[in-house]
Amino acid sequence: MTCVKLYCDLRKKLSHSRMAGVEQPCYTLINFPTDTEPYNEMQLKIDLEKGDIKKKIEALKKTIGIILSGEKIPGLLMIIIRFVLPLQDHTIKKLLLIFWEIVPKTTPDGKLLQEMILVCDAYRKDLQHPNEFLRGSTLRFLCKLKEPELLEPLMPAIRACLEHRHSYVRRNAVLAIFTIFRNFEFLIPDAPELVANFLEGEQDMSCKRNAFLMLLHADQERALSYLSSRLDSVHGFGDILQLVIVELIYKVCHVNPSERSRFIRTVYGLLNAPSAAVRYEAAGTLITLSNAPAALKAAAACYIELIVKESDNNVKLIVVGKLSALRAVGGAAAARALPDLAMDVLRVLAACDLDVRRHTLHLALELATPRHAEELVSVLRKECARAHSAEHEDATKYRQLLVRAMHRAAIKFPEVAGSVAPAMMEQLGEGGETAAQDVMLFLRHALHSFPDLRSTIYEKLLESVKNIRVGKIARSALWLVAEFADTPERAAAALDVLAELLPSDDGEAQSEEASKPEAPRQLVTSDGAYVTQSAFSVQQPSTTTSTKNGLSEAVRSGESFTAACACSALCKLALRLEEPQQRLRALLLAAQLVAYHKLDANETGGLTTDDIEHAALCARAGLEQSGVVRSALLQGSRRALAALLALPDRALPDLMPDVEQEQTEKKAERKVEIEQGISFGMLAGATAPQQHDMFELSLNKAVQGRTAPSSASAGSLSRVRQLTGLSDPVYAEAIVSVNQYDIVLDVLVVNQTDDTLQNCTVELATLGELRLVERPSPLVLAPRDFATIRAHVKVASTENGIIFGNIVYEVSGASLDRGVVVLNDIHIDIVDYIHPAGCSDADFRRMWAEFEWENKVSVNTTITDLRVYLDHLLASTNMKCLTPDKALSGQCGFMAANLYARSIFGEDALANLSIESPLHRTNGPVVGHVRIRAKSQGMALSLGDKINLMQKSPQQKLTENAIPAA
Repeated sequence: MTCVKLYCDLRKKLSHSRMAGVEQPCYTLINFPTDTEPYNEMQLKIDLEKGDIKKKIEALKKTIGIILSGEKIPGLLMIIIRFVLPLQDHTIKKLLLIFWEIVPKTTPDGKLLQEMILVCDAYRKDLQHPNEFLRGSTLRFLCKLKEPELLEPLMPAIRACLEHRHSYVRRNAVLAIFTIFRNFEFLIPDAPELVANFLEGEQDMSCKRNAFLMLLHADQERALSYLSSRLDSVHGFGDILQLVIVELIYKVCHVNPSERSRFIRTVYGLLNAPSAAVRYEAAGTLITLSNAPAALKAAAACYIELIVKESDNNVKLIVVGKLSALRAVGGAAAARALPDLAMDVLRVLAACDLDVRRHTLHLALELATPRHAEELVSVLRKECARAHSAEHEDATKYRQLLVRAMHRAAIKFPEVAGSVAPAMMEQLGEGGETAAQDVMLFLRHALHSFPDLRSTIYEKLLESVKNIRVGKIARSALWLVAEFADTPERAAAALDVLAELLPSDDGEAQSEEASKPEAPRQLVTSDGAYVTQSAFSVQQPSTTTSTKNGLSEAVRSGESFTAACACSALCKLALRLEEPQQRLRALLLAAQLVAYHKLDANETGGLTTDDIEHAALCARAGLEQSGVVRSALLQGSRRALAALLALPDRALPDLMPDVEQEQTEKKAERKVEIEQGISFGMLAGATAPQQHDMFELSLNKAVQGRTAPSSASAGSLSRVRQLTGLSDPVYAEAIVSVNQYDIVLDVLVVNQTDDTLQNCTVELATLGELRLVERPSPLVLAPRDFATIRAHVKVASTENGIIFGNIVYEVSGASLDRGVVVLNDIHIDIVDYIHPAGCSDADFRRMWAEFEWENKVSVNTTITDLRVYLDHLLASTNMKCLTPDKALSGQCGFMAANLYARSIFGEDALANLSIESPLHRTNGPVVGHVRIRAKSQGMALSLGDKINLMQKSPQQKLTENAIPAA
């Protein structure tokens, strides 16, 4: 009981110390090769003392590397002060600045080392050096010092640098004064007044920027006074100063909204600044200052101009995201102002990046109104024509995006559906395009939803169906031809078209007769020689070429199911035709098609048993003309299509599944408690809580990285991993935080002995695609003391990894060898790298066909319910179920579902779940398998290992990705 209480008290003290302490920032990253030779301290001393300049430089570099790796060499400090510090070589000066930054400057009891007095004198001489580079570098170095005892003697020299002739020295002097004032205000209490006077007389823009930045954070009143006196000349300032001015305006108006009218004209003017960064920040600030439609329109126009002119695709994506967010949060003002810019947004389609184009099309369709519908479709049609001649690798995917965009435009604005249909037919071709399936989806939707355009679209479909040779597209086209032949004229026209494409007795006889070789004949050449000529040696024009290509080839020699679909379409036409002769003609064509495949089974492969049975049932249904069969085939399929198109996820094609799903969830969550009060900004007064600072939120979000949805509620204690046993001399545990591309280990080390442990070091190593960034520094632990060590591990790919190691320490005053405590392994899970994502069925099937690595995992579990197993799988693997809930509802004894997830590196992970309940056992465990496909082998294997581990673990609670039981 006492041990438990001691442990809880220790955890509380640790949490308080973490909250109170601030982690030291990192200013410089230095890379050292791992294959360097071990150092010799005596040789280093000789090189630093008696070597030439080159040897001293190399020895100083080795010394810096040794200190950074955690070793201590106290004997070298005085040697460097005596023999290296007086040198005037610039390379040595640079290395010394790094050395003095990292070397320990205090004794173990916190007092400044006596040797640092000599170093302080060297600092003062460098601050008075005639070379401006040395002065500026020294001033930048002083910004990193945290010892006021070292800084106090240097203050007169730092002040004097404000009057140096070179701007490099002056601007670094301002930064040094700013940092010293922020950390140790007592050293220079008059810093704001000093810098304000400096700003009034300064002409260099970089110096003015640093001075204004200091006043912004140290004394906003002085900064505001300076800005107010120069509002009319802000447009002539440099871009670096304009950025700081925009930040000041935002902060002032954020605290005091009554100042908005004073500065909004200045922000409007900065929208036309030469610098893209200034225009971007000014547009973001203008949105926060005013919600007027004119302000939103000006900011949006500035964003669009930035996207068009900026070449970096990452910048384009960020600014397009800003535009989308502006439309989402702008409310009624954005709804009035932004639609006028819908056509300007389409200028961004000139970019080459597919993601930029996808975001642009989605935004343009969201902004467009019926007034812009015709122009929108016209631009999309021109883009389709331009994309056909493009040869870049994403051309086919871009054409698919354009087809989906036109589909959405036609559904959103029915008045332009007539002009969209011909453009769609041009994209159909032979059916080999990626966009062909999307074209068929549009035709299905248009033929069902637009009765006025049905005749025109149907005629275009009959003209295009002859050229389709891909089986999957051919089957969709045959179904559309038979389903929407709802008048006798259309049915007769469809039958004539199919009769030309399908094999018949007359056509086969003519082809056989034409294929018989003619008798060879003798000819005499010009030199009198005899030659023999035959029909085999002369290429004659083919009269049946048109009937052997396109749909005819797909039906004759394509997949077996395509021929069965053709029989089904012919029988449905037989049910729709009124004349008995036409009905018999349709059924005869179906019978001839089946006979053709039976006779030429060696060449075509023949029909499968299922397809033969399907064709026979269709022929029988068309021959008997039963009322029940007619109702099921003619009216039932139309009702099923109407119900399918009424589903929310099938109403429109997906351009950005993740964004659209997030918007749908936000709309569903828009609920307010009935007791919640209403806040009126005009009546709130000065004591009302202010909104969060935009700059602080952006910085925090960038530093925080990606967080899991459940991490906030669970807290850091849910991620604690015990590394050693409670009876070990040194107890250790770690909080593992996966932060997008790196893993942070906060290791708590507790000395459980009555001895002082020296050089207590946590030595870590990794297995897999992980890399340790830096080696943790050694510690000195007093008896029963504890400390925290932070280690960073970089993640290179989406695979499972292992972090292992040990704790090495020395007992103070003991002559024994070093003690070692082996740590438990930390397994880094693939679930930390992937998150649920959405994609369309067509994209899922395309990726399933493209990905070459597959891992098949057999289901081995004690769970007896199919839905429970699926929920457990989703909660454990962090994947999303793409199969609709309606398709999974009911109790039929088996289940098939598609799962999808995307990693933080942009890699896709697909899974197909096929499970069933055993028929011979009541309440038996679920059986089946999970097939995983990924582009990389490591991801497929890691996800399979996770599923195997999941099947042995207890069931987890339902997460937001899990599907609730019906």
